[in-house]
Amino acid sequence: MTTALRKRTPPMVLVAVVAAQLLATTAATAAAAHGPRDFEVQSYDGSGNNRAHPEWGRAGEAYPRVAPAHYADGIGAQVAGPAPRRVSNRVFDSRGQNLFSPRGVSQWSTAWGQFVDHTFGLRANSAERGTVRFDPADPLERFTSDLPTMPFSRSTVVPGTGVTTPRQQPNTLGSYLDAYAVYGADPARLEWMREGPVDGDPTNNGARLLLPADMLPRRDARGDTTTAPGMDTALGATARLAVAGDIRANENIALLAVQTLFAREHNRIVARLPEALGEETRFQLARRVVIATQQWITYQEFLPSLGVRLKPYQGYRPTVDAGIGNEFATVGYRAHSMVADEITVTTEATRYPAEVRETLRAQGVRITDLADGRLELTVPPSIIIFNPDLLDRLQLGPVLQGLGARPQARNDELIGDVVRSVELRSPDCPPTCLKAVLDIAAFDIERSRDHGMPSYNDLRRAYGLTPKPTFRAITGEATESFPTDPELTPGAEIDDPNSLDFVKLYDARGATLEPGTEAAKTSAVRGVRRTTTAARLKALYNGDMSTVDAFAGMMSEPPVPGTEFGELQLAIWKRQFEALRDGNRFHYQNDPVLSLLNQRYGIDYRQSLTTLIAKNTDIPRNHLPQNPFFTH
Repeated sequence: MTTALRKRTPPMVLVAVVAAQLLATTAATAAAAHGPRDFEVQSYDGSGNNRAHPEWGRAGEAYPRVAPAHYADGIGAQVAGPAPRRVSNRVFDSRGQNLFSPRGVSQWSTAWGQFVDHTFGLRANSAERGTVRFDPADPLERFTSDLPTMPFSRSTVVPGTGVTTPRQQPNTLGSYLDAYAVYGADPARLEWMREGPVDGDPTNNGARLLLPADMLPRRDARGDTTTAPGMDTALGATARLAVAGDIRANENIALLAVQTLFAREHNRIVARLPEALGEETRFQLARRVVIATQQWITYQEFLPSLGVRLKPYQGYRPTVDAGIGNEFATVGYRAHSMVADEITVTTEATRYPAEVRETLRAQGVRITDLADGRLELTVPPSIIIFNPDLLDRLQLGPVLQGLGARPQARNDELIGDVVRSVELRSPDCPPTCLKAVLDIAAFDIERSRDHGMPSYNDLRRAYGLTPKPTFRAITGEATESFPTDPELTPGAEIDDPNSLDFVKLYDARGATLEPGTEAAKTSAVRGVRRTTTAARLKALYNGDMSTVDAFAGMMSEPPVPGTEFGELQLAIWKRQFEALRDGNRFHYQNDPVLSLLNQRYGIDYRQSLTTLIAKNTDIPRNHLPQNPFFTH
């Protein structure tokens, strides 16, 4: 390493000298243009990305704020408001009626969005318990729980805050799009995931990631599960969980499929690099391309598919803090209404032997024989979580293909029971075990109060938007009053279960659909309920616009034309993704190593999601859509 580079390289930033191997065989013109130089390797924890502010975006730093923290005492006491589950039962309850993206956005939007989320953000629980009540006497409650509250912990606090100054919460991950979900940031975890011995000596690590049978390794892949990296589970069983860089990889099979796809892509790139470069150099170069590919698909396909249009890129800006904002992490990036109830796979009948089909049926997968020699497999939400064996049986290619074939649930205030009313009970638990209900939508409300989020209108002001004067102005509906309806209880409409009935449904062409029909279940993109969302919000917040929770208001906004988002959510996304791009020294448009790799070895990070799937599965490219983020 040159003395000059050593002086300007921040601590904890790994530096690999690959110029000698990479540029020595490059054409003379390229060597003259670039010259021999050292290539810096991006740190695993985000440190040192910004040379002037090496702590910006580093794991463990506080989520930066756009607006001042909003606590009842100015320090850390949560503001009061309607009970989160009460809000959820009256605003977010879809009553089992799916509304799909009218723009034809596919289920890939959620799968990719979660993969990206698990790359740049993760809060941590503290020992301080919160309270999200479950009221069995609520007339709008459709579920039962043996517990009076839902398990909820307040987030960890940055040391020194929350005493005389407002609470701040740390992001336990680095805040960059750096494929953390693939590689993690713990050296011991990464050594376990790489081929080679696990002996604490990083110099004998292989360049390839460990992929038995071309799938992510399970915790028992090296024999002793006690030394395997930990992975999150809500169901108790851990030995057969798949291992990835992020501990949440097993949350559902769609996310696990994306994780597996990128692990395969890493190994595919390694195979194209000369062995003479050495194991560590090949590993780091493959990681560099994987990071750039994740960024490329995010900015070129994912964001445009959702209608997020950013300002043109003007180059790296060291004055921009790319850290994930508290408002973005706590409010803006929570799009749980888009989580689909089912995953559907359609493939050749010959792909699955009879014994595999029987196993899948026994697990609850609905299998339909189609007339053209193919099968349609419908996977219910109850079995997609923490079930890596299911991905093995379905196979990677068909699952990735299936995500692009079905429409995504609409991004609005309607949140399906698959995340709004999760019934938790261990699978090996006898019938006498206690049952608990988890409501992610209620948690979103409670978490925003935990993190001191501003009210809805104050958050709009913080993002340069005009505050809304009325509840009907939030939703774009004609009225915020309850109708005179014989099926509603006068004076108690907010507690009347009939208030949530869908009275009209429409498909993407504007045709009317009859509620309860199969067409309404599979094709509805817009619905009219017996009462307006504005009327229910007004009743819940006692007519006081200044107290509306930011998440409830944001999700109730109508979409901006040509996008999947309301005005506030769109503004939050635009600001954050521009910062992630402009404030990242290793953004793909600011990295000369990537062009050299393409020039010398034909390795190009600029791959569409379709190309990536075709190169790493047995699904031919002509069997995949041009853009998997759309169903048409």
